[in-house]
Amino acid sequence: MVFPHFAPRARQWTAEPAAGDARDFHRTLPDYRPTPLRPAPGLATELGVAEVWVKDESQRLGLPAFKILGASWACHQVQDRHPGAALVTATEGNHGRAVARMARHFGVPAIIFVPDNASRRTVDLIAGEGAWVIKVEGRYDDAVETAREYAAAGPGRELVQDTAWEGYAEVPAWIVAGYRTLLLEIDEELGRAPDLIAVPVGVGSLAEAVVRHYRQPGDRVRPTVLTVEPEGAACVLASLTAGELTSVRTGTTILAGLNCATPSASAWPVLRDGCDAAVAVIDDQVRAALVELDEEGIATGPCGAATLAGLRAALADEAFELPADAVVVLINTEGPTQGV
Repeated sequence: MVFPHFAPRARQWTAEPAAGDARDFHRTLPDYRPTPLRPAPGLATELGVAEVWVKDESQRLGLPAFKILGASWACHQVQDRHPGAALVTATEGNHGRAVARMARHFGVPAIIFVPDNASRRTVDLIAGEGAWVIKVEGRYDDAVETAREYAAAGPGRELVQDTAWEGYAEVPAWIVAGYRTLLLEIDEELGRAPDLIAVPVGVGSLAEAVVRHYRQPGDRVRPTVLTVEPEGAACVLASLTAGELTSVRTGTTILAGLNCATPSASAWPVLRDGCDAAVAVIDDQVRAALVELDEEGIATGPCGAATLAGLRAALADEAFELPADAVVVLINTEGPTQGV
């Protein structure tokens, strides 16, 4: 376990939330309903807090992961501006399947690039949405670069990528705005903001949405935001430690959807200034968390269980503590077998 970042003053930082009316759009889609906020009383007792809730994104808009929230809003914005354009992206699985689903919804082509270690099941599920799936030699970041080049090489192709870089920020901002729907649902269900919210991190777009949502000027309750990454791909943690945007060499992990080498350029400054704590976990800690969540009746995949593993890792450090009356929310981002 690595726990070099703890910045309690981050709660004093403020940011405007992601703009737009994504939730109103989500309500127009087939199968929209708020995902459940599931109680985990056994975990609350064991961790010494008042309440633990799991925001269960294992079924969202007909897909087994939260990604469709951001992808749907971004694809809607792209089609408004470029009607009939083919939608292009790179993915480890869930984002690409979500883009493919929205392409089918809008009646346009989808071209999805995946790294060469993508499983046959991942490829088949994305292809099953009607997309053209292309394997790229290398890892996720290589697939992103290939998708970027492909989209730029011909007319009628629009990139819908969930990470930002210099000159590419508008679409990732729409994706972040789409994720706010799940945070509004949490607050409505609880009747308040939680005291701590733990979020799994790949490139950091969901974490950016969390920080923006809970750092608005005038908020009375500002939760502690804890980010959780795989130890072999802790690019946000490395950036926070270095104080600048940093890339890492990724390895092999069961946290496939979080196995990212570089934070999103738009997420980085938000996380730098507004994130309270960051941890990295190893696969064995995640496996243990999967068992614990199953005992609470919550089925998830490794990325979804990472938040519980990360919270346990954080609480093992003397620098990090929660009051006995704390209300904690863990974001479970996917269903079993890694969501795809």
